[in-house]
Amino acid sequence: MSDRMNTKHVQTQYAGVARGGLSNESDSVRSIASAFGYSQDELNQLPAEANMGLSCGNPLALAGVREGEVVVDLGCGGGMDVFLAARKVGTSGRVIGIDMTAEMLERGRAGQQKLGLTNVEFHQSTIDQLPLSDNSVDCVISNCVINLVPDKLAVFHEIMRVLKPGGRVALSDIALKQELPDEVKQSVEAYVGYISGAILIDEYRRLLEQSGFFSVVVTDTGADLNAYAMASDGGCCDEVSCCSDVGESAGDTEQKSLNAGLASVMQSFDAYAYAASVRVHALKQSSTHV
Repeated sequence: MSDRMNTKHVQTQYAGVARGGLSNESDSVRSIASAFGYSQDELNQLPAEANMGLSCGNPLALAGVREGEVVVDLGCGGGMDVFLAARKVGTSGRVIGIDMTAEMLERGRAGQQKLGLTNVEFHQSTIDQLPLSDNSVDCVISNCVINLVPDKLAVFHEIMRVLKPGGRVALSDIALKQELPDEVKQSVEAYVGYISGAILIDEYRRLLEQSGFFSVVVTDTGADLNAYAMASDGGCCDEVSCCSDVGESAGDTEQKSLNAGLASVMQSFDAYAYAASVRVHALKQSSTHV
């Protein structure tokens, strides 16, 4: 499948997820977020639309966001990390959510309205061509999105461009410990589900350094990737939006299909031996850095 087709397929799948019924009110969705590092206090701060069980880590846990900063969330989805960051930057700061899928941004804006946040804005764009000025951002975060982008080097160059001197990157993502089996590489479900678009941990580090970043750290968190199966197994069958055929929307079907497809792929090989949830941190050189 071509890069353009992969991107279109990802957009279609995640538009379906955004239209679906899974939300922060779902115990199974919250359990996925918990498995990847979100506290119950953080989850309790979120509007229902924000969390759809799509994270693979908690980038804010290592971002060190401070009051007054400008933070950008790449592939913001329903705004989960945007809203949590907004509390940290305060009214003197700003958080910008970027997503290529209109349906995801609709969720984000609905959540923003519920929370009454005036320090948040959302833009529709791919993350390899950001609608932001040079040297305008203190911190860039992202949660399980860069693995879905075919040209990761272009994304890292864009991050470098928009960061202020001395700015930083804090990412949660999927990366590989070793090359995937060919059948997994060719799987559409594995691509949309974060696996086959991922690159090796060493390659991740090298591309960031090639883009001009220093102090690059890519760390395997050891989190269990099988947490994604929660949205497709019996663990969610107490929730109508997950498992009931009555009143089931196309979006619910897309969400079940996405997670069920990924669960099937992961059961076909030892996913833990090949893929990892990683934390990524890197710095842009300041004007005074020697």
